[in-house]
Amino acid sequence: MLSLDSVYRASFALKGVIRRTDLIRAPKLNSCSDICLKPENLQITGSFKVRGAYYKISQLNEEEKARGVIACSAGNHAQGVALAAAKAGTKAVICLPDAAPISKVEATRAYGAEICTVEGAYDDAYEKAVQLRDEMGYTFIHPFDDEQVIAGQGTLGLEILEQAPDIEAVVVAVGGGGLLSGVGYVIKTLRPDIKVYGVQASGAASMVRSLHDDKIERLPSVSTIADGIAVKQPGSLTFELCKTYADDIVTVTDDEISSAILFLIESQKLIAEGAGAAPVAAAMFNKLPIEGKKTMCLVSGGNIDVTILSRIITRGLMKTGRYCAMKIELVDKPGQLKGVASLIAELGGNVVSVNHERSSETADVNGCYLRIIMETRNYEHIQEIRSALTNAGYKLC
Repeated sequence: MLSLDSVYRASFALKGVIRRTDLIRAPKLNSCSDICLKPENLQITGSFKVRGAYYKISQLNEEEKARGVIACSAGNHAQGVALAAAKAGTKAVICLPDAAPISKVEATRAYGAEICTVEGAYDDAYEKAVQLRDEMGYTFIHPFDDEQVIAGQGTLGLEILEQAPDIEAVVVAVGGGGLLSGVGYVIKTLRPDIKVYGVQASGAASMVRSLHDDKIERLPSVSTIADGIAVKQPGSLTFELCKTYADDIVTVTDDEISSAILFLIESQKLIAEGAGAAPVAAAMFNKLPIEGKKTMCLVSGGNIDVTILSRIITRGLMKTGRYCAMKIELVDKPGQLKGVASLIAELGGNVVSVNHERSSETADVNGCYLRIIMETRNYEHIQEIRSALTNAGYKLC
């Protein structure tokens, strides 16, 4: 059974292996709360997952190590297992969903693991891993529904209490629930007065739905930029632990997650993946009752797919009113573009893209469309520009 002793044993086993990540204040995140970050995106392998994976593999006997280990993952657990297996001198086979970022796949391969890609999401990779375990006799290292893995993740709870004994609320991301189970168990056992909250992506809210229905539910599909928490079904052990130790679990949208990633880059100089930014998004957009509370948001990972980073930043800019697209119907005559551009410039907007189209869509045969993308300060600034264009006689579509 999960116990504080097992978490302390895990903490001892991890000494000299992992980094002890410091807390970082984030005063601009939410003006109504005193928020700090626990940057596990700076952990070795770029994620907290190495804690549970390493402790689990360190507890295997020689026979289990000799058979080799197998795991399934969206990428972060894979790297933790691969690293731990390499240090233990045992073979590692990792089943990864085919949509896993190439950067995570190649990082896992670099640690010496054998890669097996599986069509679908994490849960499909899990089924393949179980099949290979039964066929080949590998030792299965579950990413979240395992007491020793949860104990390893629980070491974060010990660190948080040591580093911030006056903390009043802790916010962590939830996929299968291993992190929330470990951190929630430790904090609620040692300090039941502290609130523990979980955050899921709205496109993969399996734990939220399961807790709402008071039974484990399996989603037909998941869709989110937070690939690290894109899990269709929580574990049976984590479901019970989250039900017992979490005060609440909320959801955030992909646009909110994108805004949080952008905030961490600009204000904190931190790179976070979608799953790592989910708790920050919940604090940014007031999804939790943390007003006036000293709150810790766990940035659980930083292994973002850099090929989609620019798109995520753009979504974050649009969500916060700093990037705006407008479509204006004009009469096709000289000077129209100059008039629109001058008005926008006078109000401080920065036009970054212009597309001029003659089209039969307009009511006027001499009409045309002007599509403009601009950088703006906020939503109030966008409305100021829209109002000025309308007052000047331009028709916005």
